Amino acid sequence: MNTVSRDAKIAVVGAGFAGLAAAATLIKAGFQNVKILEAKERVGGRVCTTKPFTENIIELGANWIHGQDGNPLYQLAKEQDLLVETIAVSKIMCLPHSVTPRDYFFMEGGKQLSTDRVDPVCSLFSKLTSKAFESELEDKHRALSLGDYLDVSFAESPLATSEDGTKIFEWCKRSECTDEAASSLYEVSASQIGYYIALEGGFFNSLGPGGYQAILDIVLKALPSGTILNNTAVKIIQWDLKASSQGDKDEEEDHAVQVICENDHIFDADHVIVTVSLGVLKQHARTMFEPALPKSKLDAIERLGFGTVDKIFLCFSERFWPEDCAGIQLVWDEGPEDKAVYSSEDEEDAWKKTWFKKICGFDTVAHHPTVLCGWITGREALHMETLEDSEVGDTCVRLLRSFTGWSVPDVSQVLISRWGHDPHVQGSYTFVPQWVNGVKEHEALAAPLPSCSQVSKSKPLQVLFAGEATHVNFYTTTHGAYLSGLREAERLINHYSD
Repeated sequence: MNTVSRDAKIAVVGAGFAGLAAAATLIKAGFQNVKILEAKERVGGRVCTTKPFTENIIELGANWIHGQDGNPLYQLAKEQDLLVETIAVSKIMCLPHSVTPRDYFFMEGGKQLSTDRVDPVCSLFSKLTSKAFESELEDKHRALSLGDYLDVSFAESPLATSEDGTKIFEWCKRSECTDEAASSLYEVSASQIGYYIALEGGFFNSLGPGGYQAILDIVLKALPSGTILNNTAVKIIQWDLKASSQGDKDEEEDHAVQVICENDHIFDADHVIVTVSLGVLKQHARTMFEPALPKSKLDAIERLGFGTVDKIFLCFSERFWPEDCAGIQLVWDEGPEDKAVYSSEDEEDAWKKTWFKKICGFDTVAHHPTVLCGWITGREALHMETLEDSEVGDTCVRLLRSFTGWSVPDVSQVLISRWGHDPHVQGSYTFVPQWVNGVKEHEALAAPLPSCSQVSKSKPLQVLFAGEATHVNFYTTTHGAYLSGLREAERLINHYSD
């Protein structure tokens, strides 16, 4: 490697998996001037492992490792003996067909549905979504939204006229909204999700007692003390700075980038790797960069979707659900994913009064015998975030009582994620909306500025971009974020090796 790389100054914005992977890879390659600027007091980004109820962990953010083959985080966790195999299945980033006989389905009126009635509908839903994910859609379906494609296909099945079939199918769609981080599947492109690659490996693998924080800790060990500067939010990134024609270069080194932070700290750098979330870019990209980002990148930031998925943890003084119950699923007579309801032009904010209809159900939580976790997504999740914990908890208890008819005690503790209103995240993860070319926009978002191929007097690779939203095939995932950080680090390593 060119020895100049040891002296190149590199600022990494964000200490999530993308930023940590980039910094650790660069340091291992011999770069000695690497700093991570992290806005929060903690590291991890959208990974947030906590212990609010007992000595056992709760994951407020990322929960699972998705797939094994080719997944660097799975390999890292396996090598460090951090995995615990489990038959439990996440309700996030998995398909609704993963429900088991241990899931109890209840109708709005209190009737419990048999697995014989639920399974055929969930199996059909799985088959239909698999066609989209495996790029096997018929030509007539490729231009449709995911919601429209599912509606049209389900209407052709005898299950569409079966008792409660449509209502169960609406539950499946609502659950899929959680996978897509969308308010509605009518926002999501049916054809573009085929570019997302689900890694092989069977059931998802649960992390052990250290949770995702244990994987973060392994990566953090590769970073020298002082590499991460917490509570250092970035305000402006000035790039393409012209080299000074004055002064003695032995006394003052010229750098192409200057990073100005909210606390008025200024960092001169040769390169900056930006790993902030797409939500932050949507909010600040037009004011964060001087000169402005090129139109192609601003368009990508605007066109790609970035939705909110939240968890509602309910801790009870005692368990009230049966031992064989893995989840209590709520099937509404008329749910928010129903197209007529979603597109209604009635009172503009009417949906806020029924925000709780977006809750798919309440799942049991490993190592927490008296805790349930509810999932909610989209605009309803954003509205839920504005409510007090007590109001959300009381609402969830009313739902559990009315749907099951069981004797449900008052909740003793409530813990809610609020990713949509976190100023340093502003959402959960990326999806590709209808009429958007996901590959084009992911690649545009990942493109460095300026590139090595550009004919310019500027120094190349001043601003690089990483994060799950920049990965064409693994967006939404932690391993996508991690791999994107490796990608940008290797880009710089190769630049100095040429």
